Amino acid sequence: MEASPPLKDPWLLAVWPGMGGVAISAGYYLMAKLGMHLVLEFPATDYFDRDEVYVKRGLIVTRRLPRSRMFAWRAPNGGNDLLVFIGEAQPQLRAGEFCARLIASARDLRISKVHTFAAMATQMRPAERSRVFGAAIDKATLEKFQRAGVEPLETATISGLNGTLLETAAAHGLTGGCLLGEIPHVFSQIPFPKASMAVLEAFSRLSGVSVDLAELKSQADRVDRTLEDFLLRMEGDTPQGPDDDSEPSPVGTRKKDPAALERLEELFEEAGRDRARAFELKQELDRLGLFEEYEDRFLDLFKEP
Repeated sequence: MEASPPLKDPWLLAVWPGMGGVAISAGYYLMAKLGMHLVLEFPATDYFDRDEVYVKRGLIVTRRLPRSRMFAWRAPNGGNDLLVFIGEAQPQLRAGEFCARLIASARDLRISKVHTFAAMATQMRPAERSRVFGAAIDKATLEKFQRAGVEPLETATISGLNGTLLETAAAHGLTGGCLLGEIPHVFSQIPFPKASMAVLEAFSRLSGVSVDLAELKSQADRVDRTLEDFLLRMEGDTPQGPDDDSEPSPVGTRKKDPAALERLEELFEEAGRDRARAFELKQELDRLGLFEEYEDRFLDLFKEP
């Protein structure tokens, strides 16, 4: 496998779903804002199998297996190019083999560094600043982490492929590390975009890849207000609910309607013309709880013309 023309000293960033949606949200945001394009996909049947079926209104629904895809971006200013690997789920089978295959595929594209994103749940409150912790493969990267404002992870474990991939990278003589965004432990299963923004800010300082984080910050501010208000109500400190323009509560859902679906079609058309609009589309899909249903169509926006 080879890019044409070859990528210039690319870095690999790999993300999967996890606590707070920190890694996967950051990966999608980076992919959308940079207008990346698909370069490879691993066959799902090599690493995933069915151990359950989904039932809706008494009928068994066939659902596709999780997909694992890599996207590329060429730096316009002569810096490092970037590869972003997005896995919809971590493999159920042969995780070590999966990591070896991913590293081999990325080395074919001449990568020089490997990074992953993850979450670190602490006792922080939603309104507080999200710190970024780091665990590096090598001492030089650890020093760069510290210069970039990343706090070294003292004693901990990094579960899943976020850590295993780095162990595989180290065995192949590569450098890099994991950036972990801080999230409130009490809301660890709720998307927390402020932590995604924090890891992207740190990654930008490390890699020199500049990305406009304005949309992510706006989303993070709304979520912060909603979760902090929710927490205060649970603590009995305020009888008031969140403002009408805030995000829905952590346990709330919104139903789709014809107007919402029409707006989705408009956003798909706009994102098709300008990939930088894709994150606005993803926000709307997430708000409506429809991202899984539309995910393939969303990612098709990033195929080469």
